[in-house]
Amino acid sequence: MHKKIGVLMGGFTPERHVSLESGRNIYSKLAASNQYEALPLFLSGSTKAFRIFILPAALLLKDNADDVHDALLHPTRFRAAEALLTVIRQEAVSITKNYAKDAIFTAEELTFSALKERIDFIFIALHGRPGEDGTLQKILEKYDIPYNGSGIATTALTIDKYATNQFLAKKGFQVAQQLVVTQKDWDDDQVTTIHAVANLFTYPIIAKPVDDGCSAGVMRIVNSDMLTAYASATFRDKPLMSNKVMQPLGLQVADYIPQQKRFLLEALIEKDPKALACLETTTGLLTHIDHNGKTLYEVFEPSETVAVDAILSLEEKFLAGEGHNITPARFDGNAKVAAIISKKVKHELANIATVLNIQGYARIDAFVKIYPHQKIEVWIIEINALPAMTPATCIFHQCALNGYTPFDFIHAIIQYGWTKRNFAAYSETLILDTCIKKS
Repeated sequence: MHKKIGVLMGGFTPERHVSLESGRNIYSKLAASNQYEALPLFLSGSTKAFRIFILPAALLLKDNADDVHDALLHPTRFRAAEALLTVIRQEAVSITKNYAKDAIFTAEELTFSALKERIDFIFIALHGRPGEDGTLQKILEKYDIPYNGSGIATTALTIDKYATNQFLAKKGFQVAQQLVVTQKDWDDDQVTTIHAVANLFTYPIIAKPVDDGCSAGVMRIVNSDMLTAYASATFRDKPLMSNKVMQPLGLQVADYIPQQKRFLLEALIEKDPKALACLETTTGLLTHIDHNGKTLYEVFEPSETVAVDAILSLEEKFLAGEGHNITPARFDGNAKVAAIISKKVKHELANIATVLNIQGYARIDAFVKIYPHQKIEVWIIEINALPAMTPATCIFHQCALNGYTPFDFIHAIIQYGWTKRNFAAYSETLILDTCIKKS
């Protein structure tokens, strides 16, 4: 009997549209296989009250997550369109009953307990909160629903860019100098805060949300005026940003900086005078489990990321035709030397994944500084515990070099999550049996 996999997409973060694209890609790969039954799920409602819906085919085809939210939460607005679709379905019934007998035409809301009865495993295709921060993982474990990716503790840490890099720094890894600016500090004494930033950093510096998804709101700040504008944008009390804020930041109407109570400043990582090169890289990894329950890390070939501007946009990272990723990264013009450097980089990334207890799969963004005699330094930017799985994302290019088709990669992630869960249950049984025998 085929395992039933619920693919959860959507959500509320700036990456919700990417999440929809990721979820749709995963769903299509699973639905086309002869190993799984796939159920498309959408996280709607709000950050305070989650609502999970089974997506009908018509909504699964939409590109904009907000349109899906609107259709699910306000179905009466779409009665005219639904009436037209009903007529078309009736006309096509002779075809669909043979080729799409399991097609879903009506949205259905599920509780988590009902979800438990409908699926065997959930593939979380959400990026940012609440799918990438331990919140959803905690709920799924409460209902004993196995899932992909890392567990509660790891995701709760890696969602926070400051906490993660401070943790890694204490473990001896190289990270940029950081400072968290809170709204309270800014409102209490803006001048002192600006002076503190100037004393700690040299412009340009990087500003970003502390705990949002990757790329959203990441900006290169070149002076105190831009810093003031960025703080005003982050700490604004209205959803829309004013022209007074957008102009000094060079933002367009479609650009977005999340409203939050704090933001992160980081020193800009640049090439040292003694270094031969400094490359921005993004590297995916996949985990396996041996017969003793030990996690083994398969780190893919790093991709070199090339941005049109100073910072990669969401579109450049995840959408087809927008970004430029070179896989494998150009560590050296000599193939043998490049292979030696790549091996060292992958070894360092595996060490980072180990100390963070990354499970399933992940993506690690880092700068690699290359010095004479193949000496390297890996400077961590951030860890994505549930990276995007859109068709264009370079993690699929990387896994292909290791012999995985897109389905093979997704299949391996599911199998690891399933095996990890069963092994944990088996280990708990052994511990319980041992305790009983000792008593």
